Amino acid sequence: GVVGHLKDGHTVHSLVKLLAYYYVTLNFVSPPSLRIPEEVKTELIKAGITINELTDLNEVIAESDVVYVTRVQKERFENLEAYERVKSAYIINNKMMSKAKTQMIVMHPLPRVSEIEPEVDFDQRAAYFCQMRYGLYVRMALLALVLGKAI
Repeated sequence: GVVGHLKDGHTVHSLVKLLAYYYVTLNFVSPPSLRIPEEVKTELIKAGITINELTDLNEVIAESDVVYVTRVQKERFENLEAYERVKSAYIINNKMMSKAKTQMIVMHPLPRVSEIEPEVDFDQRAAYFCQMRYGLYVRMALLALVLGKAI
């Protein structure tokens, strides 16, 4: 499941393009105004990926193996009123987590605003801090390789 601001989210776009190399089903959950762009969907469909577009996370949380959550990006809105209408459309909290598989993981590119409540940080399925740490190590290694430094 990919949840939140899918229209302008660069992390989402690059992630789903990578996932197109694997046999997965992608459930995109967002408000209608923040849906994944048509050109990204077209690429995925060409790659044979099954995609579903939904507005209600409750429809897929129980069957999801991974939930990748993104914040609604305030800076992408032309007016504050449009942002206010969708900013809290999806909030991951302990109640939502109780509907999920025991081995499901929650990911997030960070920083978060209000889309994942801090109470979830203590859930074994919260993977976003490990995700951040591992990403740091990968970037360090890539920079070392590019700069010709021994690792």
